Amino acid sequence: MDHYYWFALKSVPQVGNVTFLRLLAHFGSPQAALEASPEELAAVKGVSAAAARSIAGHDCRAQAEAECERVRAGGAQVVDILSGRYPRLLMQISDPPPFFYLMGTLDGSETAVAMVGSRHASQYGLCTATRLGKELAGQGVTVVSGMARGIDTASHWGCLKAGGRSIAVLGCGVDVIYPPENDTLYRALCEQGALISEFPMGTSPMPENFPRRNRIISALAKGVLVVEAGEGSGSLITAQYALEQGREVFAVPGNVTTSGSRGVNGLIKQGAKLVERVEDILEELGIVPLATHPQEQPPSFPLTPQEAELYALLCQGVLQIDDIIVQSALTAGEVSATLLRLEVKGIIIQLPGKRFAVV
Repeated sequence: MDHYYWFALKSVPQVGNVTFLRLLAHFGSPQAALEASPEELAAVKGVSAAAARSIAGHDCRAQAEAECERVRAGGAQVVDILSGRYPRLLMQISDPPPFFYLMGTLDGSETAVAMVGSRHASQYGLCTATRLGKELAGQGVTVVSGMARGIDTASHWGCLKAGGRSIAVLGCGVDVIYPPENDTLYRALCEQGALISEFPMGTSPMPENFPRRNRIISALAKGVLVVEAGEGSGSLITAQYALEQGREVFAVPGNVTTSGSRGVNGLIKQGAKLVERVEDILEELGIVPLATHPQEQPPSFPLTPQEAELYALLCQGVLQIDDIIVQSALTAGEVSATLLRLEVKGIIIQLPGKRFAVV
């Protein structure tokens, strides 16, 4: 019941993030705000008479008790803005959430870069996102993204498979796995990073939630990297939030002949920093590289002839399983079994659409 009054105040109609934080600053705690008289509430700067009446007249006990139980049953944590774990960068935006839900672990002072892009990414985009996620992890940089299909998923996996930390900001409850095929990624983030959401437990992934969560993705990072995005992409909303929040915007140039590159190439025209390698990001953000990156070497442990053949194929770029079958000398069953062994050894990762890439 630690956050009972936080849940209670947030459930009051007409109490959004800004009003909540004004009440918190004035009264010192959500409980004191809920127990204040209508006159005391109306005296708070920026709190409308309608909001004051709503707070004084709303019975929020049942909602708050139910939310406390959902948090307990789901094994989630709640991090409020008074907590030392609340990220300092998130406090700097105009409407930070008074609290958010957390699965995993969070260090409010870690250096992070956000990576976002198309849900319908090309092989080039997926491979680039995986590589840059891996290289950022190698520099001790946390990768923030949204766990969506495509670029988000590739970014998270590239980072995690390289031993780094990654944070997913969700457009649903922190106990809801979306998209459902990212069940394994969800569990990996719980173990090796964090999942956070400002939405109550059990909230469905409604379309209107995602533009709102994008402001948190950009707020948690020193910069936002857009890997692949068409015109009107949600990733461009994240980039716009980044600019409004004073963050750096980076973009990976895309194929000029494809519609999926128009948004990201447009960002470069507007002044986004063009990124070809991880050093382009580190230099702009003033992050001192931990070490130079050696050229890719084959895995140090032995591979079977079948594993070596598929590893060599995937070193050329991301491939869909049907393409691997066509290009290799193996049967479909042998390809599936060999890919699984390479995944278990941590040499490759599986991306959406049965696509595979070297870590």
